[in-house]
Amino acid sequence: MSGRVLIAGIGNIFLGDDGFGVEVARRLSEQDFPDRVRVADYGISGMHLAFDLLVGYETTILLDAAARGDEPGTVYVIELDPATATASPSQIADAHGMHPDTVLQLVELLGGRPGRTLLVGCEPASLGEGIGLSPAVRRAVDIAVRTVIELVEV
Repeated sequence: MSGRVLIAGIGNIFLGDDGFGVEVARRLSEQDFPDRVRVADYGISGMHLAFDLLVGYETTILLDAAARGDEPGTVYVIELDPATATASPSQIADAHGMHPDTVLQLVELLGGRPGRTLLVGCEPASLGEGIGLSPAVRRAVDIAVRTVIELVEV
């Protein structure tokens, strides 16, 4: 992958496995990436991420919990299409909203183009209140870190 890359950890650490993206970003921040790659933890600040995407990245890799109905701990790589994003006006107006569709739509509303956007997601076991990842999702962090490193090296 050439060009500027943003690796963005998203999620709420107070909702169990929703903290997956934040933990993966923390681990990736310890890697020695080229200067063209930026790793950041956005937590639940979708507005901050949207404004950062206006700077212009060729590729954005979002790290987040992604419930798709598989076994907890399953890691996915999904290419997101900003043209098919479907967020309501109230979701877009929520400064703490972090759904990827919402962020991508906000970038476009602000006149930006998000570029290629990938989601490295993990099937959560629990999104209930509480700090800490479930055992399955904790094991998936290593897989996600390797996956992101491989994506950046392509």
